[in-house]
Amino acid sequence: MDRYRRSTGRGRSATAVLPPVLRAPLGLVAVLAALVVVVIGVLYAGHSEPGTVDRWFVRPTADSVRPPWRRVALATDFLAEPAGAATLIVLAVAGCLLLRRPRAAVLVVVGVCVTVGTTTLLKSLVGRTIHGEGNLSYPSGHTAFLTALALMAALFVARRRDLGRAAGTSLVLVAALVAGAAMGWAQVALGAHYPTDVLGGWCTALAVIPVTAWLVDRAANAARRDHP
Repeated sequence: MDRYRRSTGRGRSATAVLPPVLRAPLGLVAVLAALVVVVIGVLYAGHSEPGTVDRWFVRPTADSVRPPWRRVALATDFLAEPAGAATLIVLAVAGCLLLRRPRAAVLVVVGVCVTVGTTTLLKSLVGRTIHGEGNLSYPSGHTAFLTALALMAALFVARRRDLGRAAGTSLVLVAALVAGAAMGWAQVALGAHYPTDVLGGWCTALAVIPVTAWLVDRAANAARRDHP
């Protein structure tokens, strides 16, 4: 019996999408990430120009990168466009179902919906724009989306490999960092977002996914109790 089964005595945590050993560290990460999202949102609410921090990195323009790196940026950007995102979601859900992890499949769908919904709401609330009034930019939805998928994939691996707190937390954070950095670079390089938009999108996923995973587990466990 693995550590997850021992933690409940009923085997529920063996199917948990948020492993019990990761609840505390990722809960703390979620709180800190949410604070970052709020602070940046307040600082740049209603702005239409890059801030001081943004200018430390680059002043976003459509010509920030040249071929062949521009093609790399466009390919990365496509992963969070409707067609690319839908493909990734279908593949992720299909993989979870093939591995007989329906709860993980539910997390993929719910996690993406909550992440995208949160970024959309925040964009309207913050009202930061780039390249014109109609282009709401904070936080970066593309960055949040890919980071969220990476987080969910890492949680799946951590549970499946029965990783401990240190290894599991490290895996999740590294996966989030790699995905967020890749998509964030593409968004800034293509002039679609300011660097602080990217940071906000990354932190949005870090704040949303652990909480969503915990809620999915709670709902699934409650349904199991009601229908043993």
